[in-house]
Amino acid sequence: MPDTNSEKINERPWGRYDIMSIPKNHQVKILTVYPGGILSLQSHKHRSEHWIVLRGTAKVTNGESVKIFNENESVFIPVGNIHRLENPGKALLEVIEVQIGDYLGEDDIIRYEDHYNRETEKSTPTNIPEKTLI
Repeated sequence: MPDTNSEKINERPWGRYDIMSIPKNHQVKILTVYPGGILSLQSHKHRSEHWIVLRGTAKVTNGESVKIFNENESVFIPVGNIHRLENPGKALLEVIEVQIGDYLGEDDIIRYEDHYNRETEKSTPTNIPEKTLI
């Protein structure tokens, strides 16, 4: 059973994430995304991510690709790639996120678009589908 102390559970407008493991060069989280929840369109300078769908349906923007992933399917997000996770379904989406890199802090997020009006980067990214630009 995961440790559920308040330092490891982080509420967000789209859902929450639970930190399961924080070794030196990687971090493991469980992301729970509400139906209709959308994470920011973002990139990272210091980490790659691997997402594995545990439950529900995930709509994933990964560079210029936008695909649907279902239970037991996964996607790799390379360092610097523009990406987003969405829950287009009517049930909760649960995803294991494995972050690998030399720095794993939340301040490594560069936001390009955010449905919850959190801070966004001023420049327009070049490696995302045109229909998702601000």
